[in-house]
Amino acid sequence: MPKVDVYNINGQKVGDMELSDDIFAVKVNKVAMHSAVVNALANARQGTQSTKTRSEVRGGGKKPWRQKGTGRARHGSTRSAQWVGGGVALGPKPRSYSYTLPKKVKRLALKSALTSKVLDNNIIVLDDLKLEAIKTKEMVNVLNNLKVDSTALIVLPGVDRNVVLSARNIEGVKTATTSSINTYDILRYNKFIVTKEAVSRIEEVYA
Repeated sequence: MPKVDVYNINGQKVGDMELSDDIFAVKVNKVAMHSAVVNALANARQGTQSTKTRSEVRGGGKKPWRQKGTGRARHGSTRSAQWVGGGVALGPKPRSYSYTLPKKVKRLALKSALTSKVLDNNIIVLDDLKLEAIKTKEMVNVLNNLKVDSTALIVLPGVDRNVVLSARNIEGVKTATTSSINTYDILRYNKFIVTKEAVSRIEEVYA
């Protein structure tokens, strides 16, 4: 079992914790992680882009010239795709880009992402994370105490309003709960900050 140090919000080591091999020490599968990231980005696309076809463009009801005898190419409408002001051939239309990954692939990708954080020493376990008031300055101090100088994903066992609102305005910092973490966010943020209780819940849910 991988063992990691446990810190308090002052950056002081207060103990250590053994992590589950089934979650934090699996064989890293890069293909699964790539599939999960592509899926997350695809599901986030709005798909609202739209172009008008020749039937939707205003005008073009009259045949521009007679069919034969002019020496020019035959045309039936000035709103065909080859005309200036005409419709777009095979252009994008509103659609959904979302699709579903198999549950086993999603679970394997998540475990691989968590394992990669442990292997790279980018996981920080806290004994607890509580703030008495909503103050961005306090959250900045916590991050400074933990020597976090890059992007960070803070994972809590449940929604803590003080922590969420205190971290909301800090650039490069995001909060999440154990039920909302995903492979994309874990890989996107450099540091993975998690409380002991959140680790236990992750091991219970994804074991």
